[in-house]
Amino acid sequence: MNLKAWKQKGKFIEVNGHRLFYIDTEEIEKPALLILHGYPSSSYDYHAVLSIFSKKFRVIIHDHLGFGFSDKPLNYSYSLVDQTKVILQFWEQLGLKNGHILAHDYGTSIATEMLARVIEGFKNIEFESVTISNGSVHIELAQLRTIQKLLKSPVVGPLIARLSTKKLFTHNMRNLWYDKQKINNAELDVLWELLTMNNGKNVLSQITRYIDERYKNWDRWIGAWSSTRIPTHILWAKNDPVAVSAIAKALFNDNSNARLTMLDNLGHYPMLEDPERWANGAMEFYEGGFFG
Repeated sequence: MNLKAWKQKGKFIEVNGHRLFYIDTEEIEKPALLILHGYPSSSYDYHAVLSIFSKKFRVIIHDHLGFGFSDKPLNYSYSLVDQTKVILQFWEQLGLKNGHILAHDYGTSIATEMLARVIEGFKNIEFESVTISNGSVHIELAQLRTIQKLLKSPVVGPLIARLSTKKLFTHNMRNLWYDKQKINNAELDVLWELLTMNNGKNVLSQITRYIDERYKNWDRWIGAWSSTRIPTHILWAKNDPVAVSAIAKALFNDNSNARLTMLDNLGHYPMLEDPERWANGAMEFYEGGFFG
């Protein structure tokens, strides 16, 4: 799907003075599936699985602030905690009362912050389940790429972001796939356009500092994951070179009530590398526990 077609599927909503791009299949009779995308991409990550999920769900997915079609304000914290606040307000503005969370990469830390808020008493939305997929929640086990380490630096990060090129971006993204034959160059072109539009390079370094938050809030987020009573699912592409399989195993050890699904021969973006297999892995959890 090209950039124009994806944009036409969605709309914009203002939250706290900023515009968020989102897609809502609006089938309100179905349970809601609330999708949180990863870094440095956007809701477009899910273009190939939207039709699968929409058979059972009202699917709602947005671009985080600083990503994709959403606003990319220059003077903004871009903290994961603040992103969580914005997202919860966004969902409440849609009138949501309950839903299932499905989070990938960057989005997994937002999901665990939401679990922490539920433990603290958040009741505006009931989360019926949480699925996390290939996010470096156990940041101490992650195999961070050199480009990530450079971009998160307050000193050299802004310069690296400004000097980044489509060729470098494509090279780094291609290394995240397990099966290079499944890389769709047209999809990578769209991801680059979404990353760089609206002065995206100017906020990329600020956003990348989310990595430091994972160390700072480790106890809060791992603690929430370990103690939640909400049904949880670890849906993991086994051959991810960044969010390695050891993270999935650690998360399962933290919460043995979680269901663990390991998918062989898939890299960091399983929803793009093998959309049907990844989506079916998610649906097996939902159908087994919620639809009977």
